[in-house]
Amino acid sequence: MVPSLILSFVLLFFGSCHVRAQYVFAHFMVSNAGNFSVSDWESDIKLAQEAHIDAFALNIASDDPVNSPQVSNAFSAAGSLGFKLFFSFDYAGNGPWSKDDVIQLLTQYGSNSAYYQYDDLPFVSTFEGPDNADDWITIKTTLGGLFFMPDWSSLGAKAALEKGAGIIDGLFSWAAWPWGDRDSNTFTDASYLQYLNESGTALPYMMPVSPWFYTNLPGYDKNWLWRGDDLWYNRWQEVLFVQPEFVEIITWNDWGESHYIGPLHDNAYAPFSIGEAEFNYAENMPHDGWRQFLPFVIDTYKSGNAEITQEGVVAWYRLTSSTACGTGYTPGNTASELQLEFEPYDVVQDNIFFSALLGSAADVTVSIGGNEQVASWTYTPDGGIGIYHGSVPFTGLTGTVTVTITRGGSVIAEMAGEEILAECPNTWENWNAWVGYAMSDATISATPALDLSDRVCVKGTSLGNFAGLCEFTCQYGYCPISACTCLAMGAPVEPEVTLNVNGYPISGEDASYDGLCSYACNHDYCPDTACGSTEVPLTVPTVSDFSPPACIAGTGDGNLAGLCSYACAYGFCPILSCTCTGTGALVIAPDANTTVGGKAASGLVARDYDPLCDFSCSRTILEDVRLRALYMGNV
Repeated sequence: MVPSLILSFVLLFFGSCHVRAQYVFAHFMVSNAGNFSVSDWESDIKLAQEAHIDAFALNIASDDPVNSPQVSNAFSAAGSLGFKLFFSFDYAGNGPWSKDDVIQLLTQYGSNSAYYQYDDLPFVSTFEGPDNADDWITIKTTLGGLFFMPDWSSLGAKAALEKGAGIIDGLFSWAAWPWGDRDSNTFTDASYLQYLNESGTALPYMMPVSPWFYTNLPGYDKNWLWRGDDLWYNRWQEVLFVQPEFVEIITWNDWGESHYIGPLHDNAYAPFSIGEAEFNYAENMPHDGWRQFLPFVIDTYKSGNAEITQEGVVAWYRLTSSTACGTGYTPGNTASELQLEFEPYDVVQDNIFFSALLGSAADVTVSIGGNEQVASWTYTPDGGIGIYHGSVPFTGLTGTVTVTITRGGSVIAEMAGEEILAECPNTWENWNAWVGYAMSDATISATPALDLSDRVCVKGTSLGNFAGLCEFTCQYGYCPISACTCLAMGAPVEPEVTLNVNGYPISGEDASYDGLCSYACNHDYCPDTACGSTEVPLTVPTVSDFSPPACIAGTGDGNLAGLCSYACAYGFCPILSCTCTGTGALVIAPDANTTVGGKAASGLVARDYDPLCDFSCSRTILEDVRLRALYMGNV
């Protein structure tokens, strides 16, 4: 949950704290490389280097037999190619790591020439593990120091910082995906920046970037999607605005969650068999196109500008419409993280998304099955040099997709894409994306006129009552990250009108509106739904203005009614089994008793009952014996 933020805490303040170089990493699932040879590692590392990625974050689960041989292979390959690696200890996959095992691995590899060092210390991260925070006091002392930047996203920024006081050297967020049918925003990033900068030592932040998320692996109790759509383009624009010290791409090779940007490997599909997938939804679904423009955007992020030497186009889309087949029981959002769930077709858009890296303006056309679609750019780079982005719907259309970039009647690049089908070739919808690209044969030289340090926000938005204010103020460079999300940067634009007056939030609003009302009203935009000319007492919100709603009440059919009533009240309301009947601020559930679990009684559908039984049984003991037998089965 995003905490209440202070409006005056703007990007300029963050930027003033950055005095070091910036780095981009990619999360690498070692468990998915169980059959890799050293040459496989070398091949992937070369591709990462071509994309200007600085290091792989090696995700390793405790007691995984793959770790020993593949970590050795990885360091052998990285050492020969001048690439860097560091450990990301996974505390969720197989449970917590022991202190001794962490110390042993870091003793063995921490001084390796291929191990990534920061401030002359081995850089170490995690996936979760806040309950083992105190272990790192011993680990750091034993090893003589580490640069420790964990992901404890399950706690949120404030609680993670409190848990890691005196232990952590920065924080990594795993919150790379939008909520529900919304596009991405930077409110969670803002909360990390606020608390890290208020920590007394201005600790660095590692910002997550990801292109997609879809998983359906019953063996791992995972089945949900989050909105991808424009995410790969939008999130990098957010990185350029936020300018964190570190960026981590999620991921290089997590096929099971569909957010890989690395190449597919025929010998690396174990997650689908282990995870009991109905079908392999990554096979023949390449994502290599998402790497093509990384050198330009990463160099811009690191150095402030970058040269374009080759133009091209990248496009991505799903291969069937969202209602062509069964959903696979996949919700949009996930109750496992206490999110309000949606039908998946209400979250994703049936669009073909495309980006082009261009040295000057050009036109885009999209053809589906020979039918040309009206296409245009949603975003164009300031000054005409950079990445252009847009999309067109494909609802009701099938056939081969072609995306063509032309300038003055001449074709610059043309991507011939995979065919969109009328029906699913598998049991149900594949919510993964197919990604293709085409690059021009010509060599050019074009560099944006302005360095990043000279650009300001020129387009932005927000949520709810903030949307209009942010859309107005961000176009003039006033886009406080605590209340707005910047969508594009460019040369500063002066407001057309300056009144030399002040504006204030109206009664009932909070301080998040303060700076926005002051700026907007002074420049002749003063919506009476948010701002006025008189200073009044402000409210103190107990929940952030930007927190998405949670379920606080629900029901279900027949035998599910009681379970849904209990679980939905605490935000756990799976759409497959329950109907949410009320939303609001999340109500925190009683602590779970990890020694108690639940599952469906004999004769009931496990898919419908198991998650609810487990959630409820671990938190309460129903007194009615009949209900216990009916709802919970073996406890």
